[in-house]
Amino acid sequence: MSSITTRIFSSALTYGLLRLATNLLATSRNLPSTIHSVHKLNSSSRSLTTSHSLGPDGKVSVTFVSRDGERLKVTGLVGDSLLKVVVDQKLDIDGFGACEGTLACSTCHLILEDSVYKQLDIISDEEMDLLDLAFGLTDTSRLGCQVCLSKELNGMTVRVPDGVNDIRQLDDQGSSS
Repeated sequence: MSSITTRIFSSALTYGLLRLATNLLATSRNLPSTIHSVHKLNSSSRSLTTSHSLGPDGKVSVTFVSRDGERLKVTGLVGDSLLKVVVDQKLDIDGFGACEGTLACSTCHLILEDSVYKQLDIISDEEMDLLDLAFGLTDTSRLGCQVCLSKELNGMTVRVPDGVNDIRQLDDQGSSS
């Protein structure tokens, strides 16, 4: 690598680490109020409806519709992200979750049903920035690493987009030319 490339890479790495540290610090400062808000939300919504009751094992059911249309019905625990469900259930979704949930790519992009999308928290600026890079973006797109299961989401169906924008594939193509 040239010295300019090395400096650019080093700066990008430093910037990324600084951004991650800043986000973690900001999150930790707001953690008590966030926990209180989540607890308050969960306490007030415990008796909403029984149509979302969990299975006998206490797990949330999720159906993934793969790129080829195959329906993959799996389960996960309340609080698990959709990315964790894919990894834990060893679903074969090519390129999914390249950054392992660190909010640094858009490979866990999923398309949600409108009713499910409306139940989720507001999208963070970081997630929105990454979704801008996602292949096949829709009005109900979210990153799987940012969507956590709740009993209200039991029985939801999510669709895997037809393609994925994965920087690793671009790097491989660039090095082979």
